[in-house]
Amino acid sequence: MPVETRDLTGTVVLVTGAGAGIGAAITTLLLEAGARVVLVDRDPAAAAAVAATWPADQVLVQQADVRVAADLDRAVDAAVARWGRFDSAVCNAGIGAFGGILDVADEMLDAIVDVNLMGTVRTVRAAVRHFDTRPGGGDLVIVASVAGLGSAGGNESVYAAAKHGQVGLAISLDRELRHRGIRVSTIAPAAVNTGFADGLGRVAGDPVKDTFLLPSDVAGAVVTVLAQPRRVRTALWTLWSMDETPAS
Repeated sequence: MPVETRDLTGTVVLVTGAGAGIGAAITTLLLEAGARVVLVDRDPAAAAAVAATWPADQVLVQQADVRVAADLDRAVDAAVARWGRFDSAVCNAGIGAFGGILDVADEMLDAIVDVNLMGTVRTVRAAVRHFDTRPGGGDLVIVASVAGLGSAGGNESVYAAAKHGQVGLAISLDRELRHRGIRVSTIAPAAVNTGFADGLGRVAGDPVKDTFLLPSDVAGAVVTVLAQPRRVRTALWTLWSMDETPAS
């Protein structure tokens, strides 16, 4: 018996942090599945580069900062104006810094919480405002981290705290929104081989990164949960490479 999946062709999905790394991989896989994608990024040139090889009627680039609620509201409104629908939001934008609790500047600590946690909150609010106006609800996918499940290494305490916040937010949102037809899924990967990993105490070309997950691994999980029948929900999905060992 074939596995039942939901056809994503024509669905409209907003992806934050779509210009690079995991976000770019999610965007590409969604487009390959036939979805229309709103590429949200602070760097519109990066998002445009990801969108460049796809038909213009399948992509919409929106310059937006997840630290600014009005930017996200505008991005959702633009999607509805363009395509007449809005089905899913993938909360992927994130930043990190590697260092002891006294070593990272206050401004960076504030940004880690504001982008990773509050940026997710703002994206969720922009999406839910629209989901509540349409029959059938919608999908929220939060890209968190195993750091939010107690598997953080040392020297990333505030990043881990923000990721814990994302996981807790998703659990509570599931309880709040499920009866309104809004499905909440959390993808929690371990280390991923992107430029983001370079900012967490590693450098480009570091051979240890070859043992990490690929951005496409995370993207595959995101597209899988979106393609599940609407009667099914994946509350939390952790991803590890075969070479990574969960922290005790």
